Amino acid sequence: MASASLQFFAFILALFGVFGDIAATLLPNWKVNADVGSNIITAITQMQGLWMDCTWYSTGMFSCTLKYSILSLPVYIQAARTTMVLSCILSAFGICITTVGMKCTKLGGDSDSKSHACFAGGICFILAGISGLVPTSWYTREIISHFLDQTIPESSKHEPGGAVYTGFISAGFLLIAGVIFCTSCFNKQQGGWIYPPKQHHFPCAEQESNTGYNLKDYV
Repeated sequence: MASASLQFFAFILALFGVFGDIAATLLPNWKVNADVGSNIITAITQMQGLWMDCTWYSTGMFSCTLKYSILSLPVYIQAARTTMVLSCILSAFGICITTVGMKCTKLGGDSDSKSHACFAGGICFILAGISGLVPTSWYTREIISHFLDQTIPESSKHEPGGAVYTGFISAGFLLIAGVIFCTSCFNKQQGGWIYPPKQHHFPCAEQESNTGYNLKDYV
């Protein structure tokens, strides 16, 4: 019962991780630059994401521009696109597989099949978490290195946006969920190896059979 509750908790974490992963991939605020200028009326906020760049003006106007050219983008943005999409796909597969392998569901057949499915789903979550953690770390490193560069003007410097933090948190949720799923299945298999099924012996029956043969000899 405790293992089933733990798997359900890990499944909820994985759901949050999947939704956060998708949101971080689509949000345009991976890095943010606020340029107030000399007048607060002309203040603007520039946001750059993986797929589009957006500008928000203090007057309430909001405009976005899609990044159509892939080859003109920096390497870390191209890598972030690929790995974040891969993370979303792996986490979605993990949700489908663990739904079959969880103990609280009636899918997946016998306990051994459900255990293997649960372990495979946990591996998908771990790979999805790693795929989401790598681009967010790389992207954050590029932002910090540009921010600390003295040759770059202040107006061109950016700070990490909300999408980066969402990506970090989602990757953590997916990693924790994957470890819980894999550990629960491993503990179950290890328990089966440590405690093998007991073999029941019936000495009385053997004794009766032996006495039967002894009586036969006297006839």
